Amino acid sequence: MNVNAVTLKAVSADENDMRVDRWFKLHFPGVTHAYLNKLLRTGQVRVNGGRTQLNARLATGQEVRVPPLAFDKRSADAAPADARPLTREERALFKSMVIFEDQDLFVLNKPAGLASQGGTKTFRHVDGLLMGLAAELGERPLLVHRLDRDTSGILVIAKRRAIAASLGKLFATRSVRKTYWAAVKGLPKPMQGKVDAALTKGAGPNGDRMREANEEDDDAQKAVTHYAVVDKAPPVMSWVSLRPVTGRQHQLRVHMSLIGHPILGDEKYGGDVDMPEGIQNKLHLHARRIVFPHPRGGTVDVTAPLSEHMRKTWKFFGFDPDRYDGTDDK
Repeated sequence: MNVNAVTLKAVSADENDMRVDRWFKLHFPGVTHAYLNKLLRTGQVRVNGGRTQLNARLATGQEVRVPPLAFDKRSADAAPADARPLTREERALFKSMVIFEDQDLFVLNKPAGLASQGGTKTFRHVDGLLMGLAAELGERPLLVHRLDRDTSGILVIAKRRAIAASLGKLFATRSVRKTYWAAVKGLPKPMQGKVDAALTKGAGPNGDRMREANEEDDDAQKAVTHYAVVDKAPPVMSWVSLRPVTGRQHQLRVHMSLIGHPILGDEKYGGDVDMPEGIQNKLHLHARRIVFPHPRGGTVDVTAPLSEHMRKTWKFFGFDPDRYDGTDDK
């Protein structure tokens, strides 16, 4: 594709339901989050002739208008000329997060509070660390997916564009199995079930929040989550295992709130109200395990230890996080 001219590119079948930002990451790794935001804001990127958003979902056969892109197509995967290497502190931080590595991948255990990508007033994030690695490695590793800033746990990084493209298709076709652990208020009944509630972005001052969609919402996105109670301390809280079938923004957080059991410490969806005494008021959501086919063959199956504040909560309630090694079905 010529990045120096306006191009229309059709969405393929295996890219159906892929987010706009992930589609761009797949096809144009050199386009940063901030740059894509600018292109969307100014209407230069369009879908079927209309304006779109970062988190909009694409459908098979739609045409994406790609404007001339302000980077050298010969070096889209390379480090920018002004990229700086990681500092000693940043290198130590990145190394401390790595729980799996091979010639193609990093799998990180991201701490709560560290953003996956930059944004307004966000200057330290995983993507920035990857840019620093690019300055050292000569090629920029790429985020395959993202976690909310306050969600801890597994984050997959591709070391090269070709690997990112392969994994992007896997994530888009839901060939990836994810398990999250959370502490929620109260005791869900039944103790095992499914939440099937479409979501849409909130309006007005709550624009950074999602809500349950209704029949009048044109941008409703199907969202399905399976949950199971692993252990409980009624009536205060429960330890639940969550398995998202879809991957919507804030999906797990909204779904647990919708059934009346918000995740502890979730300030967006009511989990931070009347926190149990002695428990840190931080989001208690952790990406515990991921299983997916490796692009070179075989299976990647990685489990991430709980974050420090969640481990303290588990200890406070007498839960044993090492009771399950991540290979169980909880």
